[in-house]
Amino acid sequence: MHFEQSHVGICVSDMERALHFYREGLGFADGPSFAIDYAISEMTGDVHLTSHFLHSGELRIELLHFTQPAAFGKPSISRNQLGLTHLSFSVEDIDAAAQRAVRHGGTIIEGTRSTPENGVHIIFLADPDGTRIELMKHPADVSWPWY
Repeated sequence: MHFEQSHVGICVSDMERALHFYREGLGFADGPSFAIDYAISEMTGDVHLTSHFLHSGELRIELLHFTQPAAFGKPSISRNQLGLTHLSFSVEDIDAAAQRAVRHGGTIIEGTRSTPENGVHIIFLADPDGTRIELMKHPADVSWPWY
């Protein structure tokens, strides 16, 4: 069986704020946007939402903003929490990338900066709704991806 990459969906509380962060803070480009006003799987009753796709290279994300029913819950706060724990991006300059994300609504998660023995620098930040983003800087002599 073979799977093709499609996209990662992220529920957001404020579409404009999320678009600003993912476009300006992380450099994603716009894709199609859809208004959905009909029943969808896993939802009961009236559903009203906006689906907005963004892309960076081969990665596509779908921002989902529900006006009915309202969004609820909280994103993962740890890598050992079940389910999706973070999105990860390789960057040339980890500090510049983190500062750019913060200028556009992100928050650095204190205590997450690390430089493991393999020389890969990592820092975690959160998008405006708390979805965790990992920024990684690989040494020049480490090929990526490792697999």
